[in-house]
Amino acid sequence: MTSSSNPWSQVYKLATGKVRSKSIMTTLRKPDGTETSSILETMNIMLDHLITVDREEEETCYNKNIRKMIEELIQTCDDIEFTQGEIKQTIESFNSKKAPGLNGITSGIYLRAFNKFHRVVKAIFYQCLKIGCFPRRWKIAKIIPITKPGKENSMDPSKYLPISLLNIGGKILEKLLINRINHHIYRN
Repeated sequence: MTSSSNPWSQVYKLATGKVRSKSIMTTLRKPDGTETSSILETMNIMLDHLITVDREEEETCYNKNIRKMIEELIQTCDDIEFTQGEIKQTIESFNSKKAPGLNGITSGIYLRAFNKFHRVVKAIFYQCLKIGCFPRRWKIAKIIPITKPGKENSMDPSKYLPISLLNIGGKILEKLLINRINHHIYRN
């Protein structure tokens, strides 16, 4: 597959630092109509556009109910531990050539660690399940802004498409949980 038929190959190369981006951060138009005058100001405008802020005072009743449900403890019996096979199969389901998250750990590295220290890795994922915790550091994304095709000369912050590279530990935990939920739904 050539890079022209697979647009994600360029994203992977940029994210892993295997190629230097030829695009230079350009001046952007601010909401007041003026233009940015520094790289810092340009980055702030881009971030303000790409990343939304969770504001409780702007919530609808639906959002307030969801926030309330999240904060309440769920009283259910403990879930069955993840099995060694369940975890290994989930790790193996990820492409080891995908760009890693902020910590630089790929699924291939995670698989090698699991093969050496399967009890430790299993204990980590089971504790997450048992106490209902999704570690904060697994939620942090490395954001790579990619210029949308045909918008290279635009001054609008919407010309950037944010590619979020997430930590593989979080992806594995998420997939383990989704598999459990799907199993429960289909079984019942």
